Amino acid sequence: MRVHVADHPLISHKLSVLRDASTDSPTFRRLTEELVTLLAYEATREVSVEPVEVTTPLTTAEGVRLTSPGPLVVPILRAGLGMLEGMQRLLPTAEVGFLGMIRNEETFQAETYAERLPDRLDGRQCYVLDPMLATGGTLAMAIDFLVQRGAKEITAITLLSAPEGIERLERDMAHIDAPINLFSAGLDERLDENGYIVPGLGDAGDRLYGVVD
Repeated sequence: MRVHVADHPLISHKLSVLRDASTDSPTFRRLTEELVTLLAYEATREVSVEPVEVTTPLTTAEGVRLTSPGPLVVPILRAGLGMLEGMQRLLPTAEVGFLGMIRNEETFQAETYAERLPDRLDGRQCYVLDPMLATGGTLAMAIDFLVQRGAKEITAITLLSAPEGIERLERDMAHIDAPINLFSAGLDERLDENGYIVPGLGDAGDRLYGVVD
């Protein structure tokens, strides 16, 4: 698995504002979209393209276009939805699938409660959106789910990652032949006893959309 932690002052600035407990939900959503767009620029550097000839106002030119079938963007519900618009700014023609997963707060294990994806993903590049890579259970299950459906390459994009989550992904994904990439805006210190990232930014879903009782 290839891990890329962003090193850019604009990303660091926006991430610092996200961490601030006083940042309201509208600002949090806007900055999340902006951060994801910046991360997606790097994460799509190896997106599959094919040669194409285009007609300019003067002559013709050689260019490229996204291959068909194109990439599939998969936000993990619900917090991943807050990252979708930022990703679509760079890949407006990409198809979007959804995975509904939730972490059991007692076992820290991920559980799937919904999915809306093609039955087969043979030859497809997939971009998984999940704000927090904490224990790694949710993302590991999502990646395994996509690989079982035939995805040829999977790139995960997160706002924050914890060392424990990365270690679990590397361990759980060791048997997978498909390339796995992780792009994150920041790598934090550790997880606390409740499995939350420290120093972190709180519960991303609640900060994006408010607390749901």
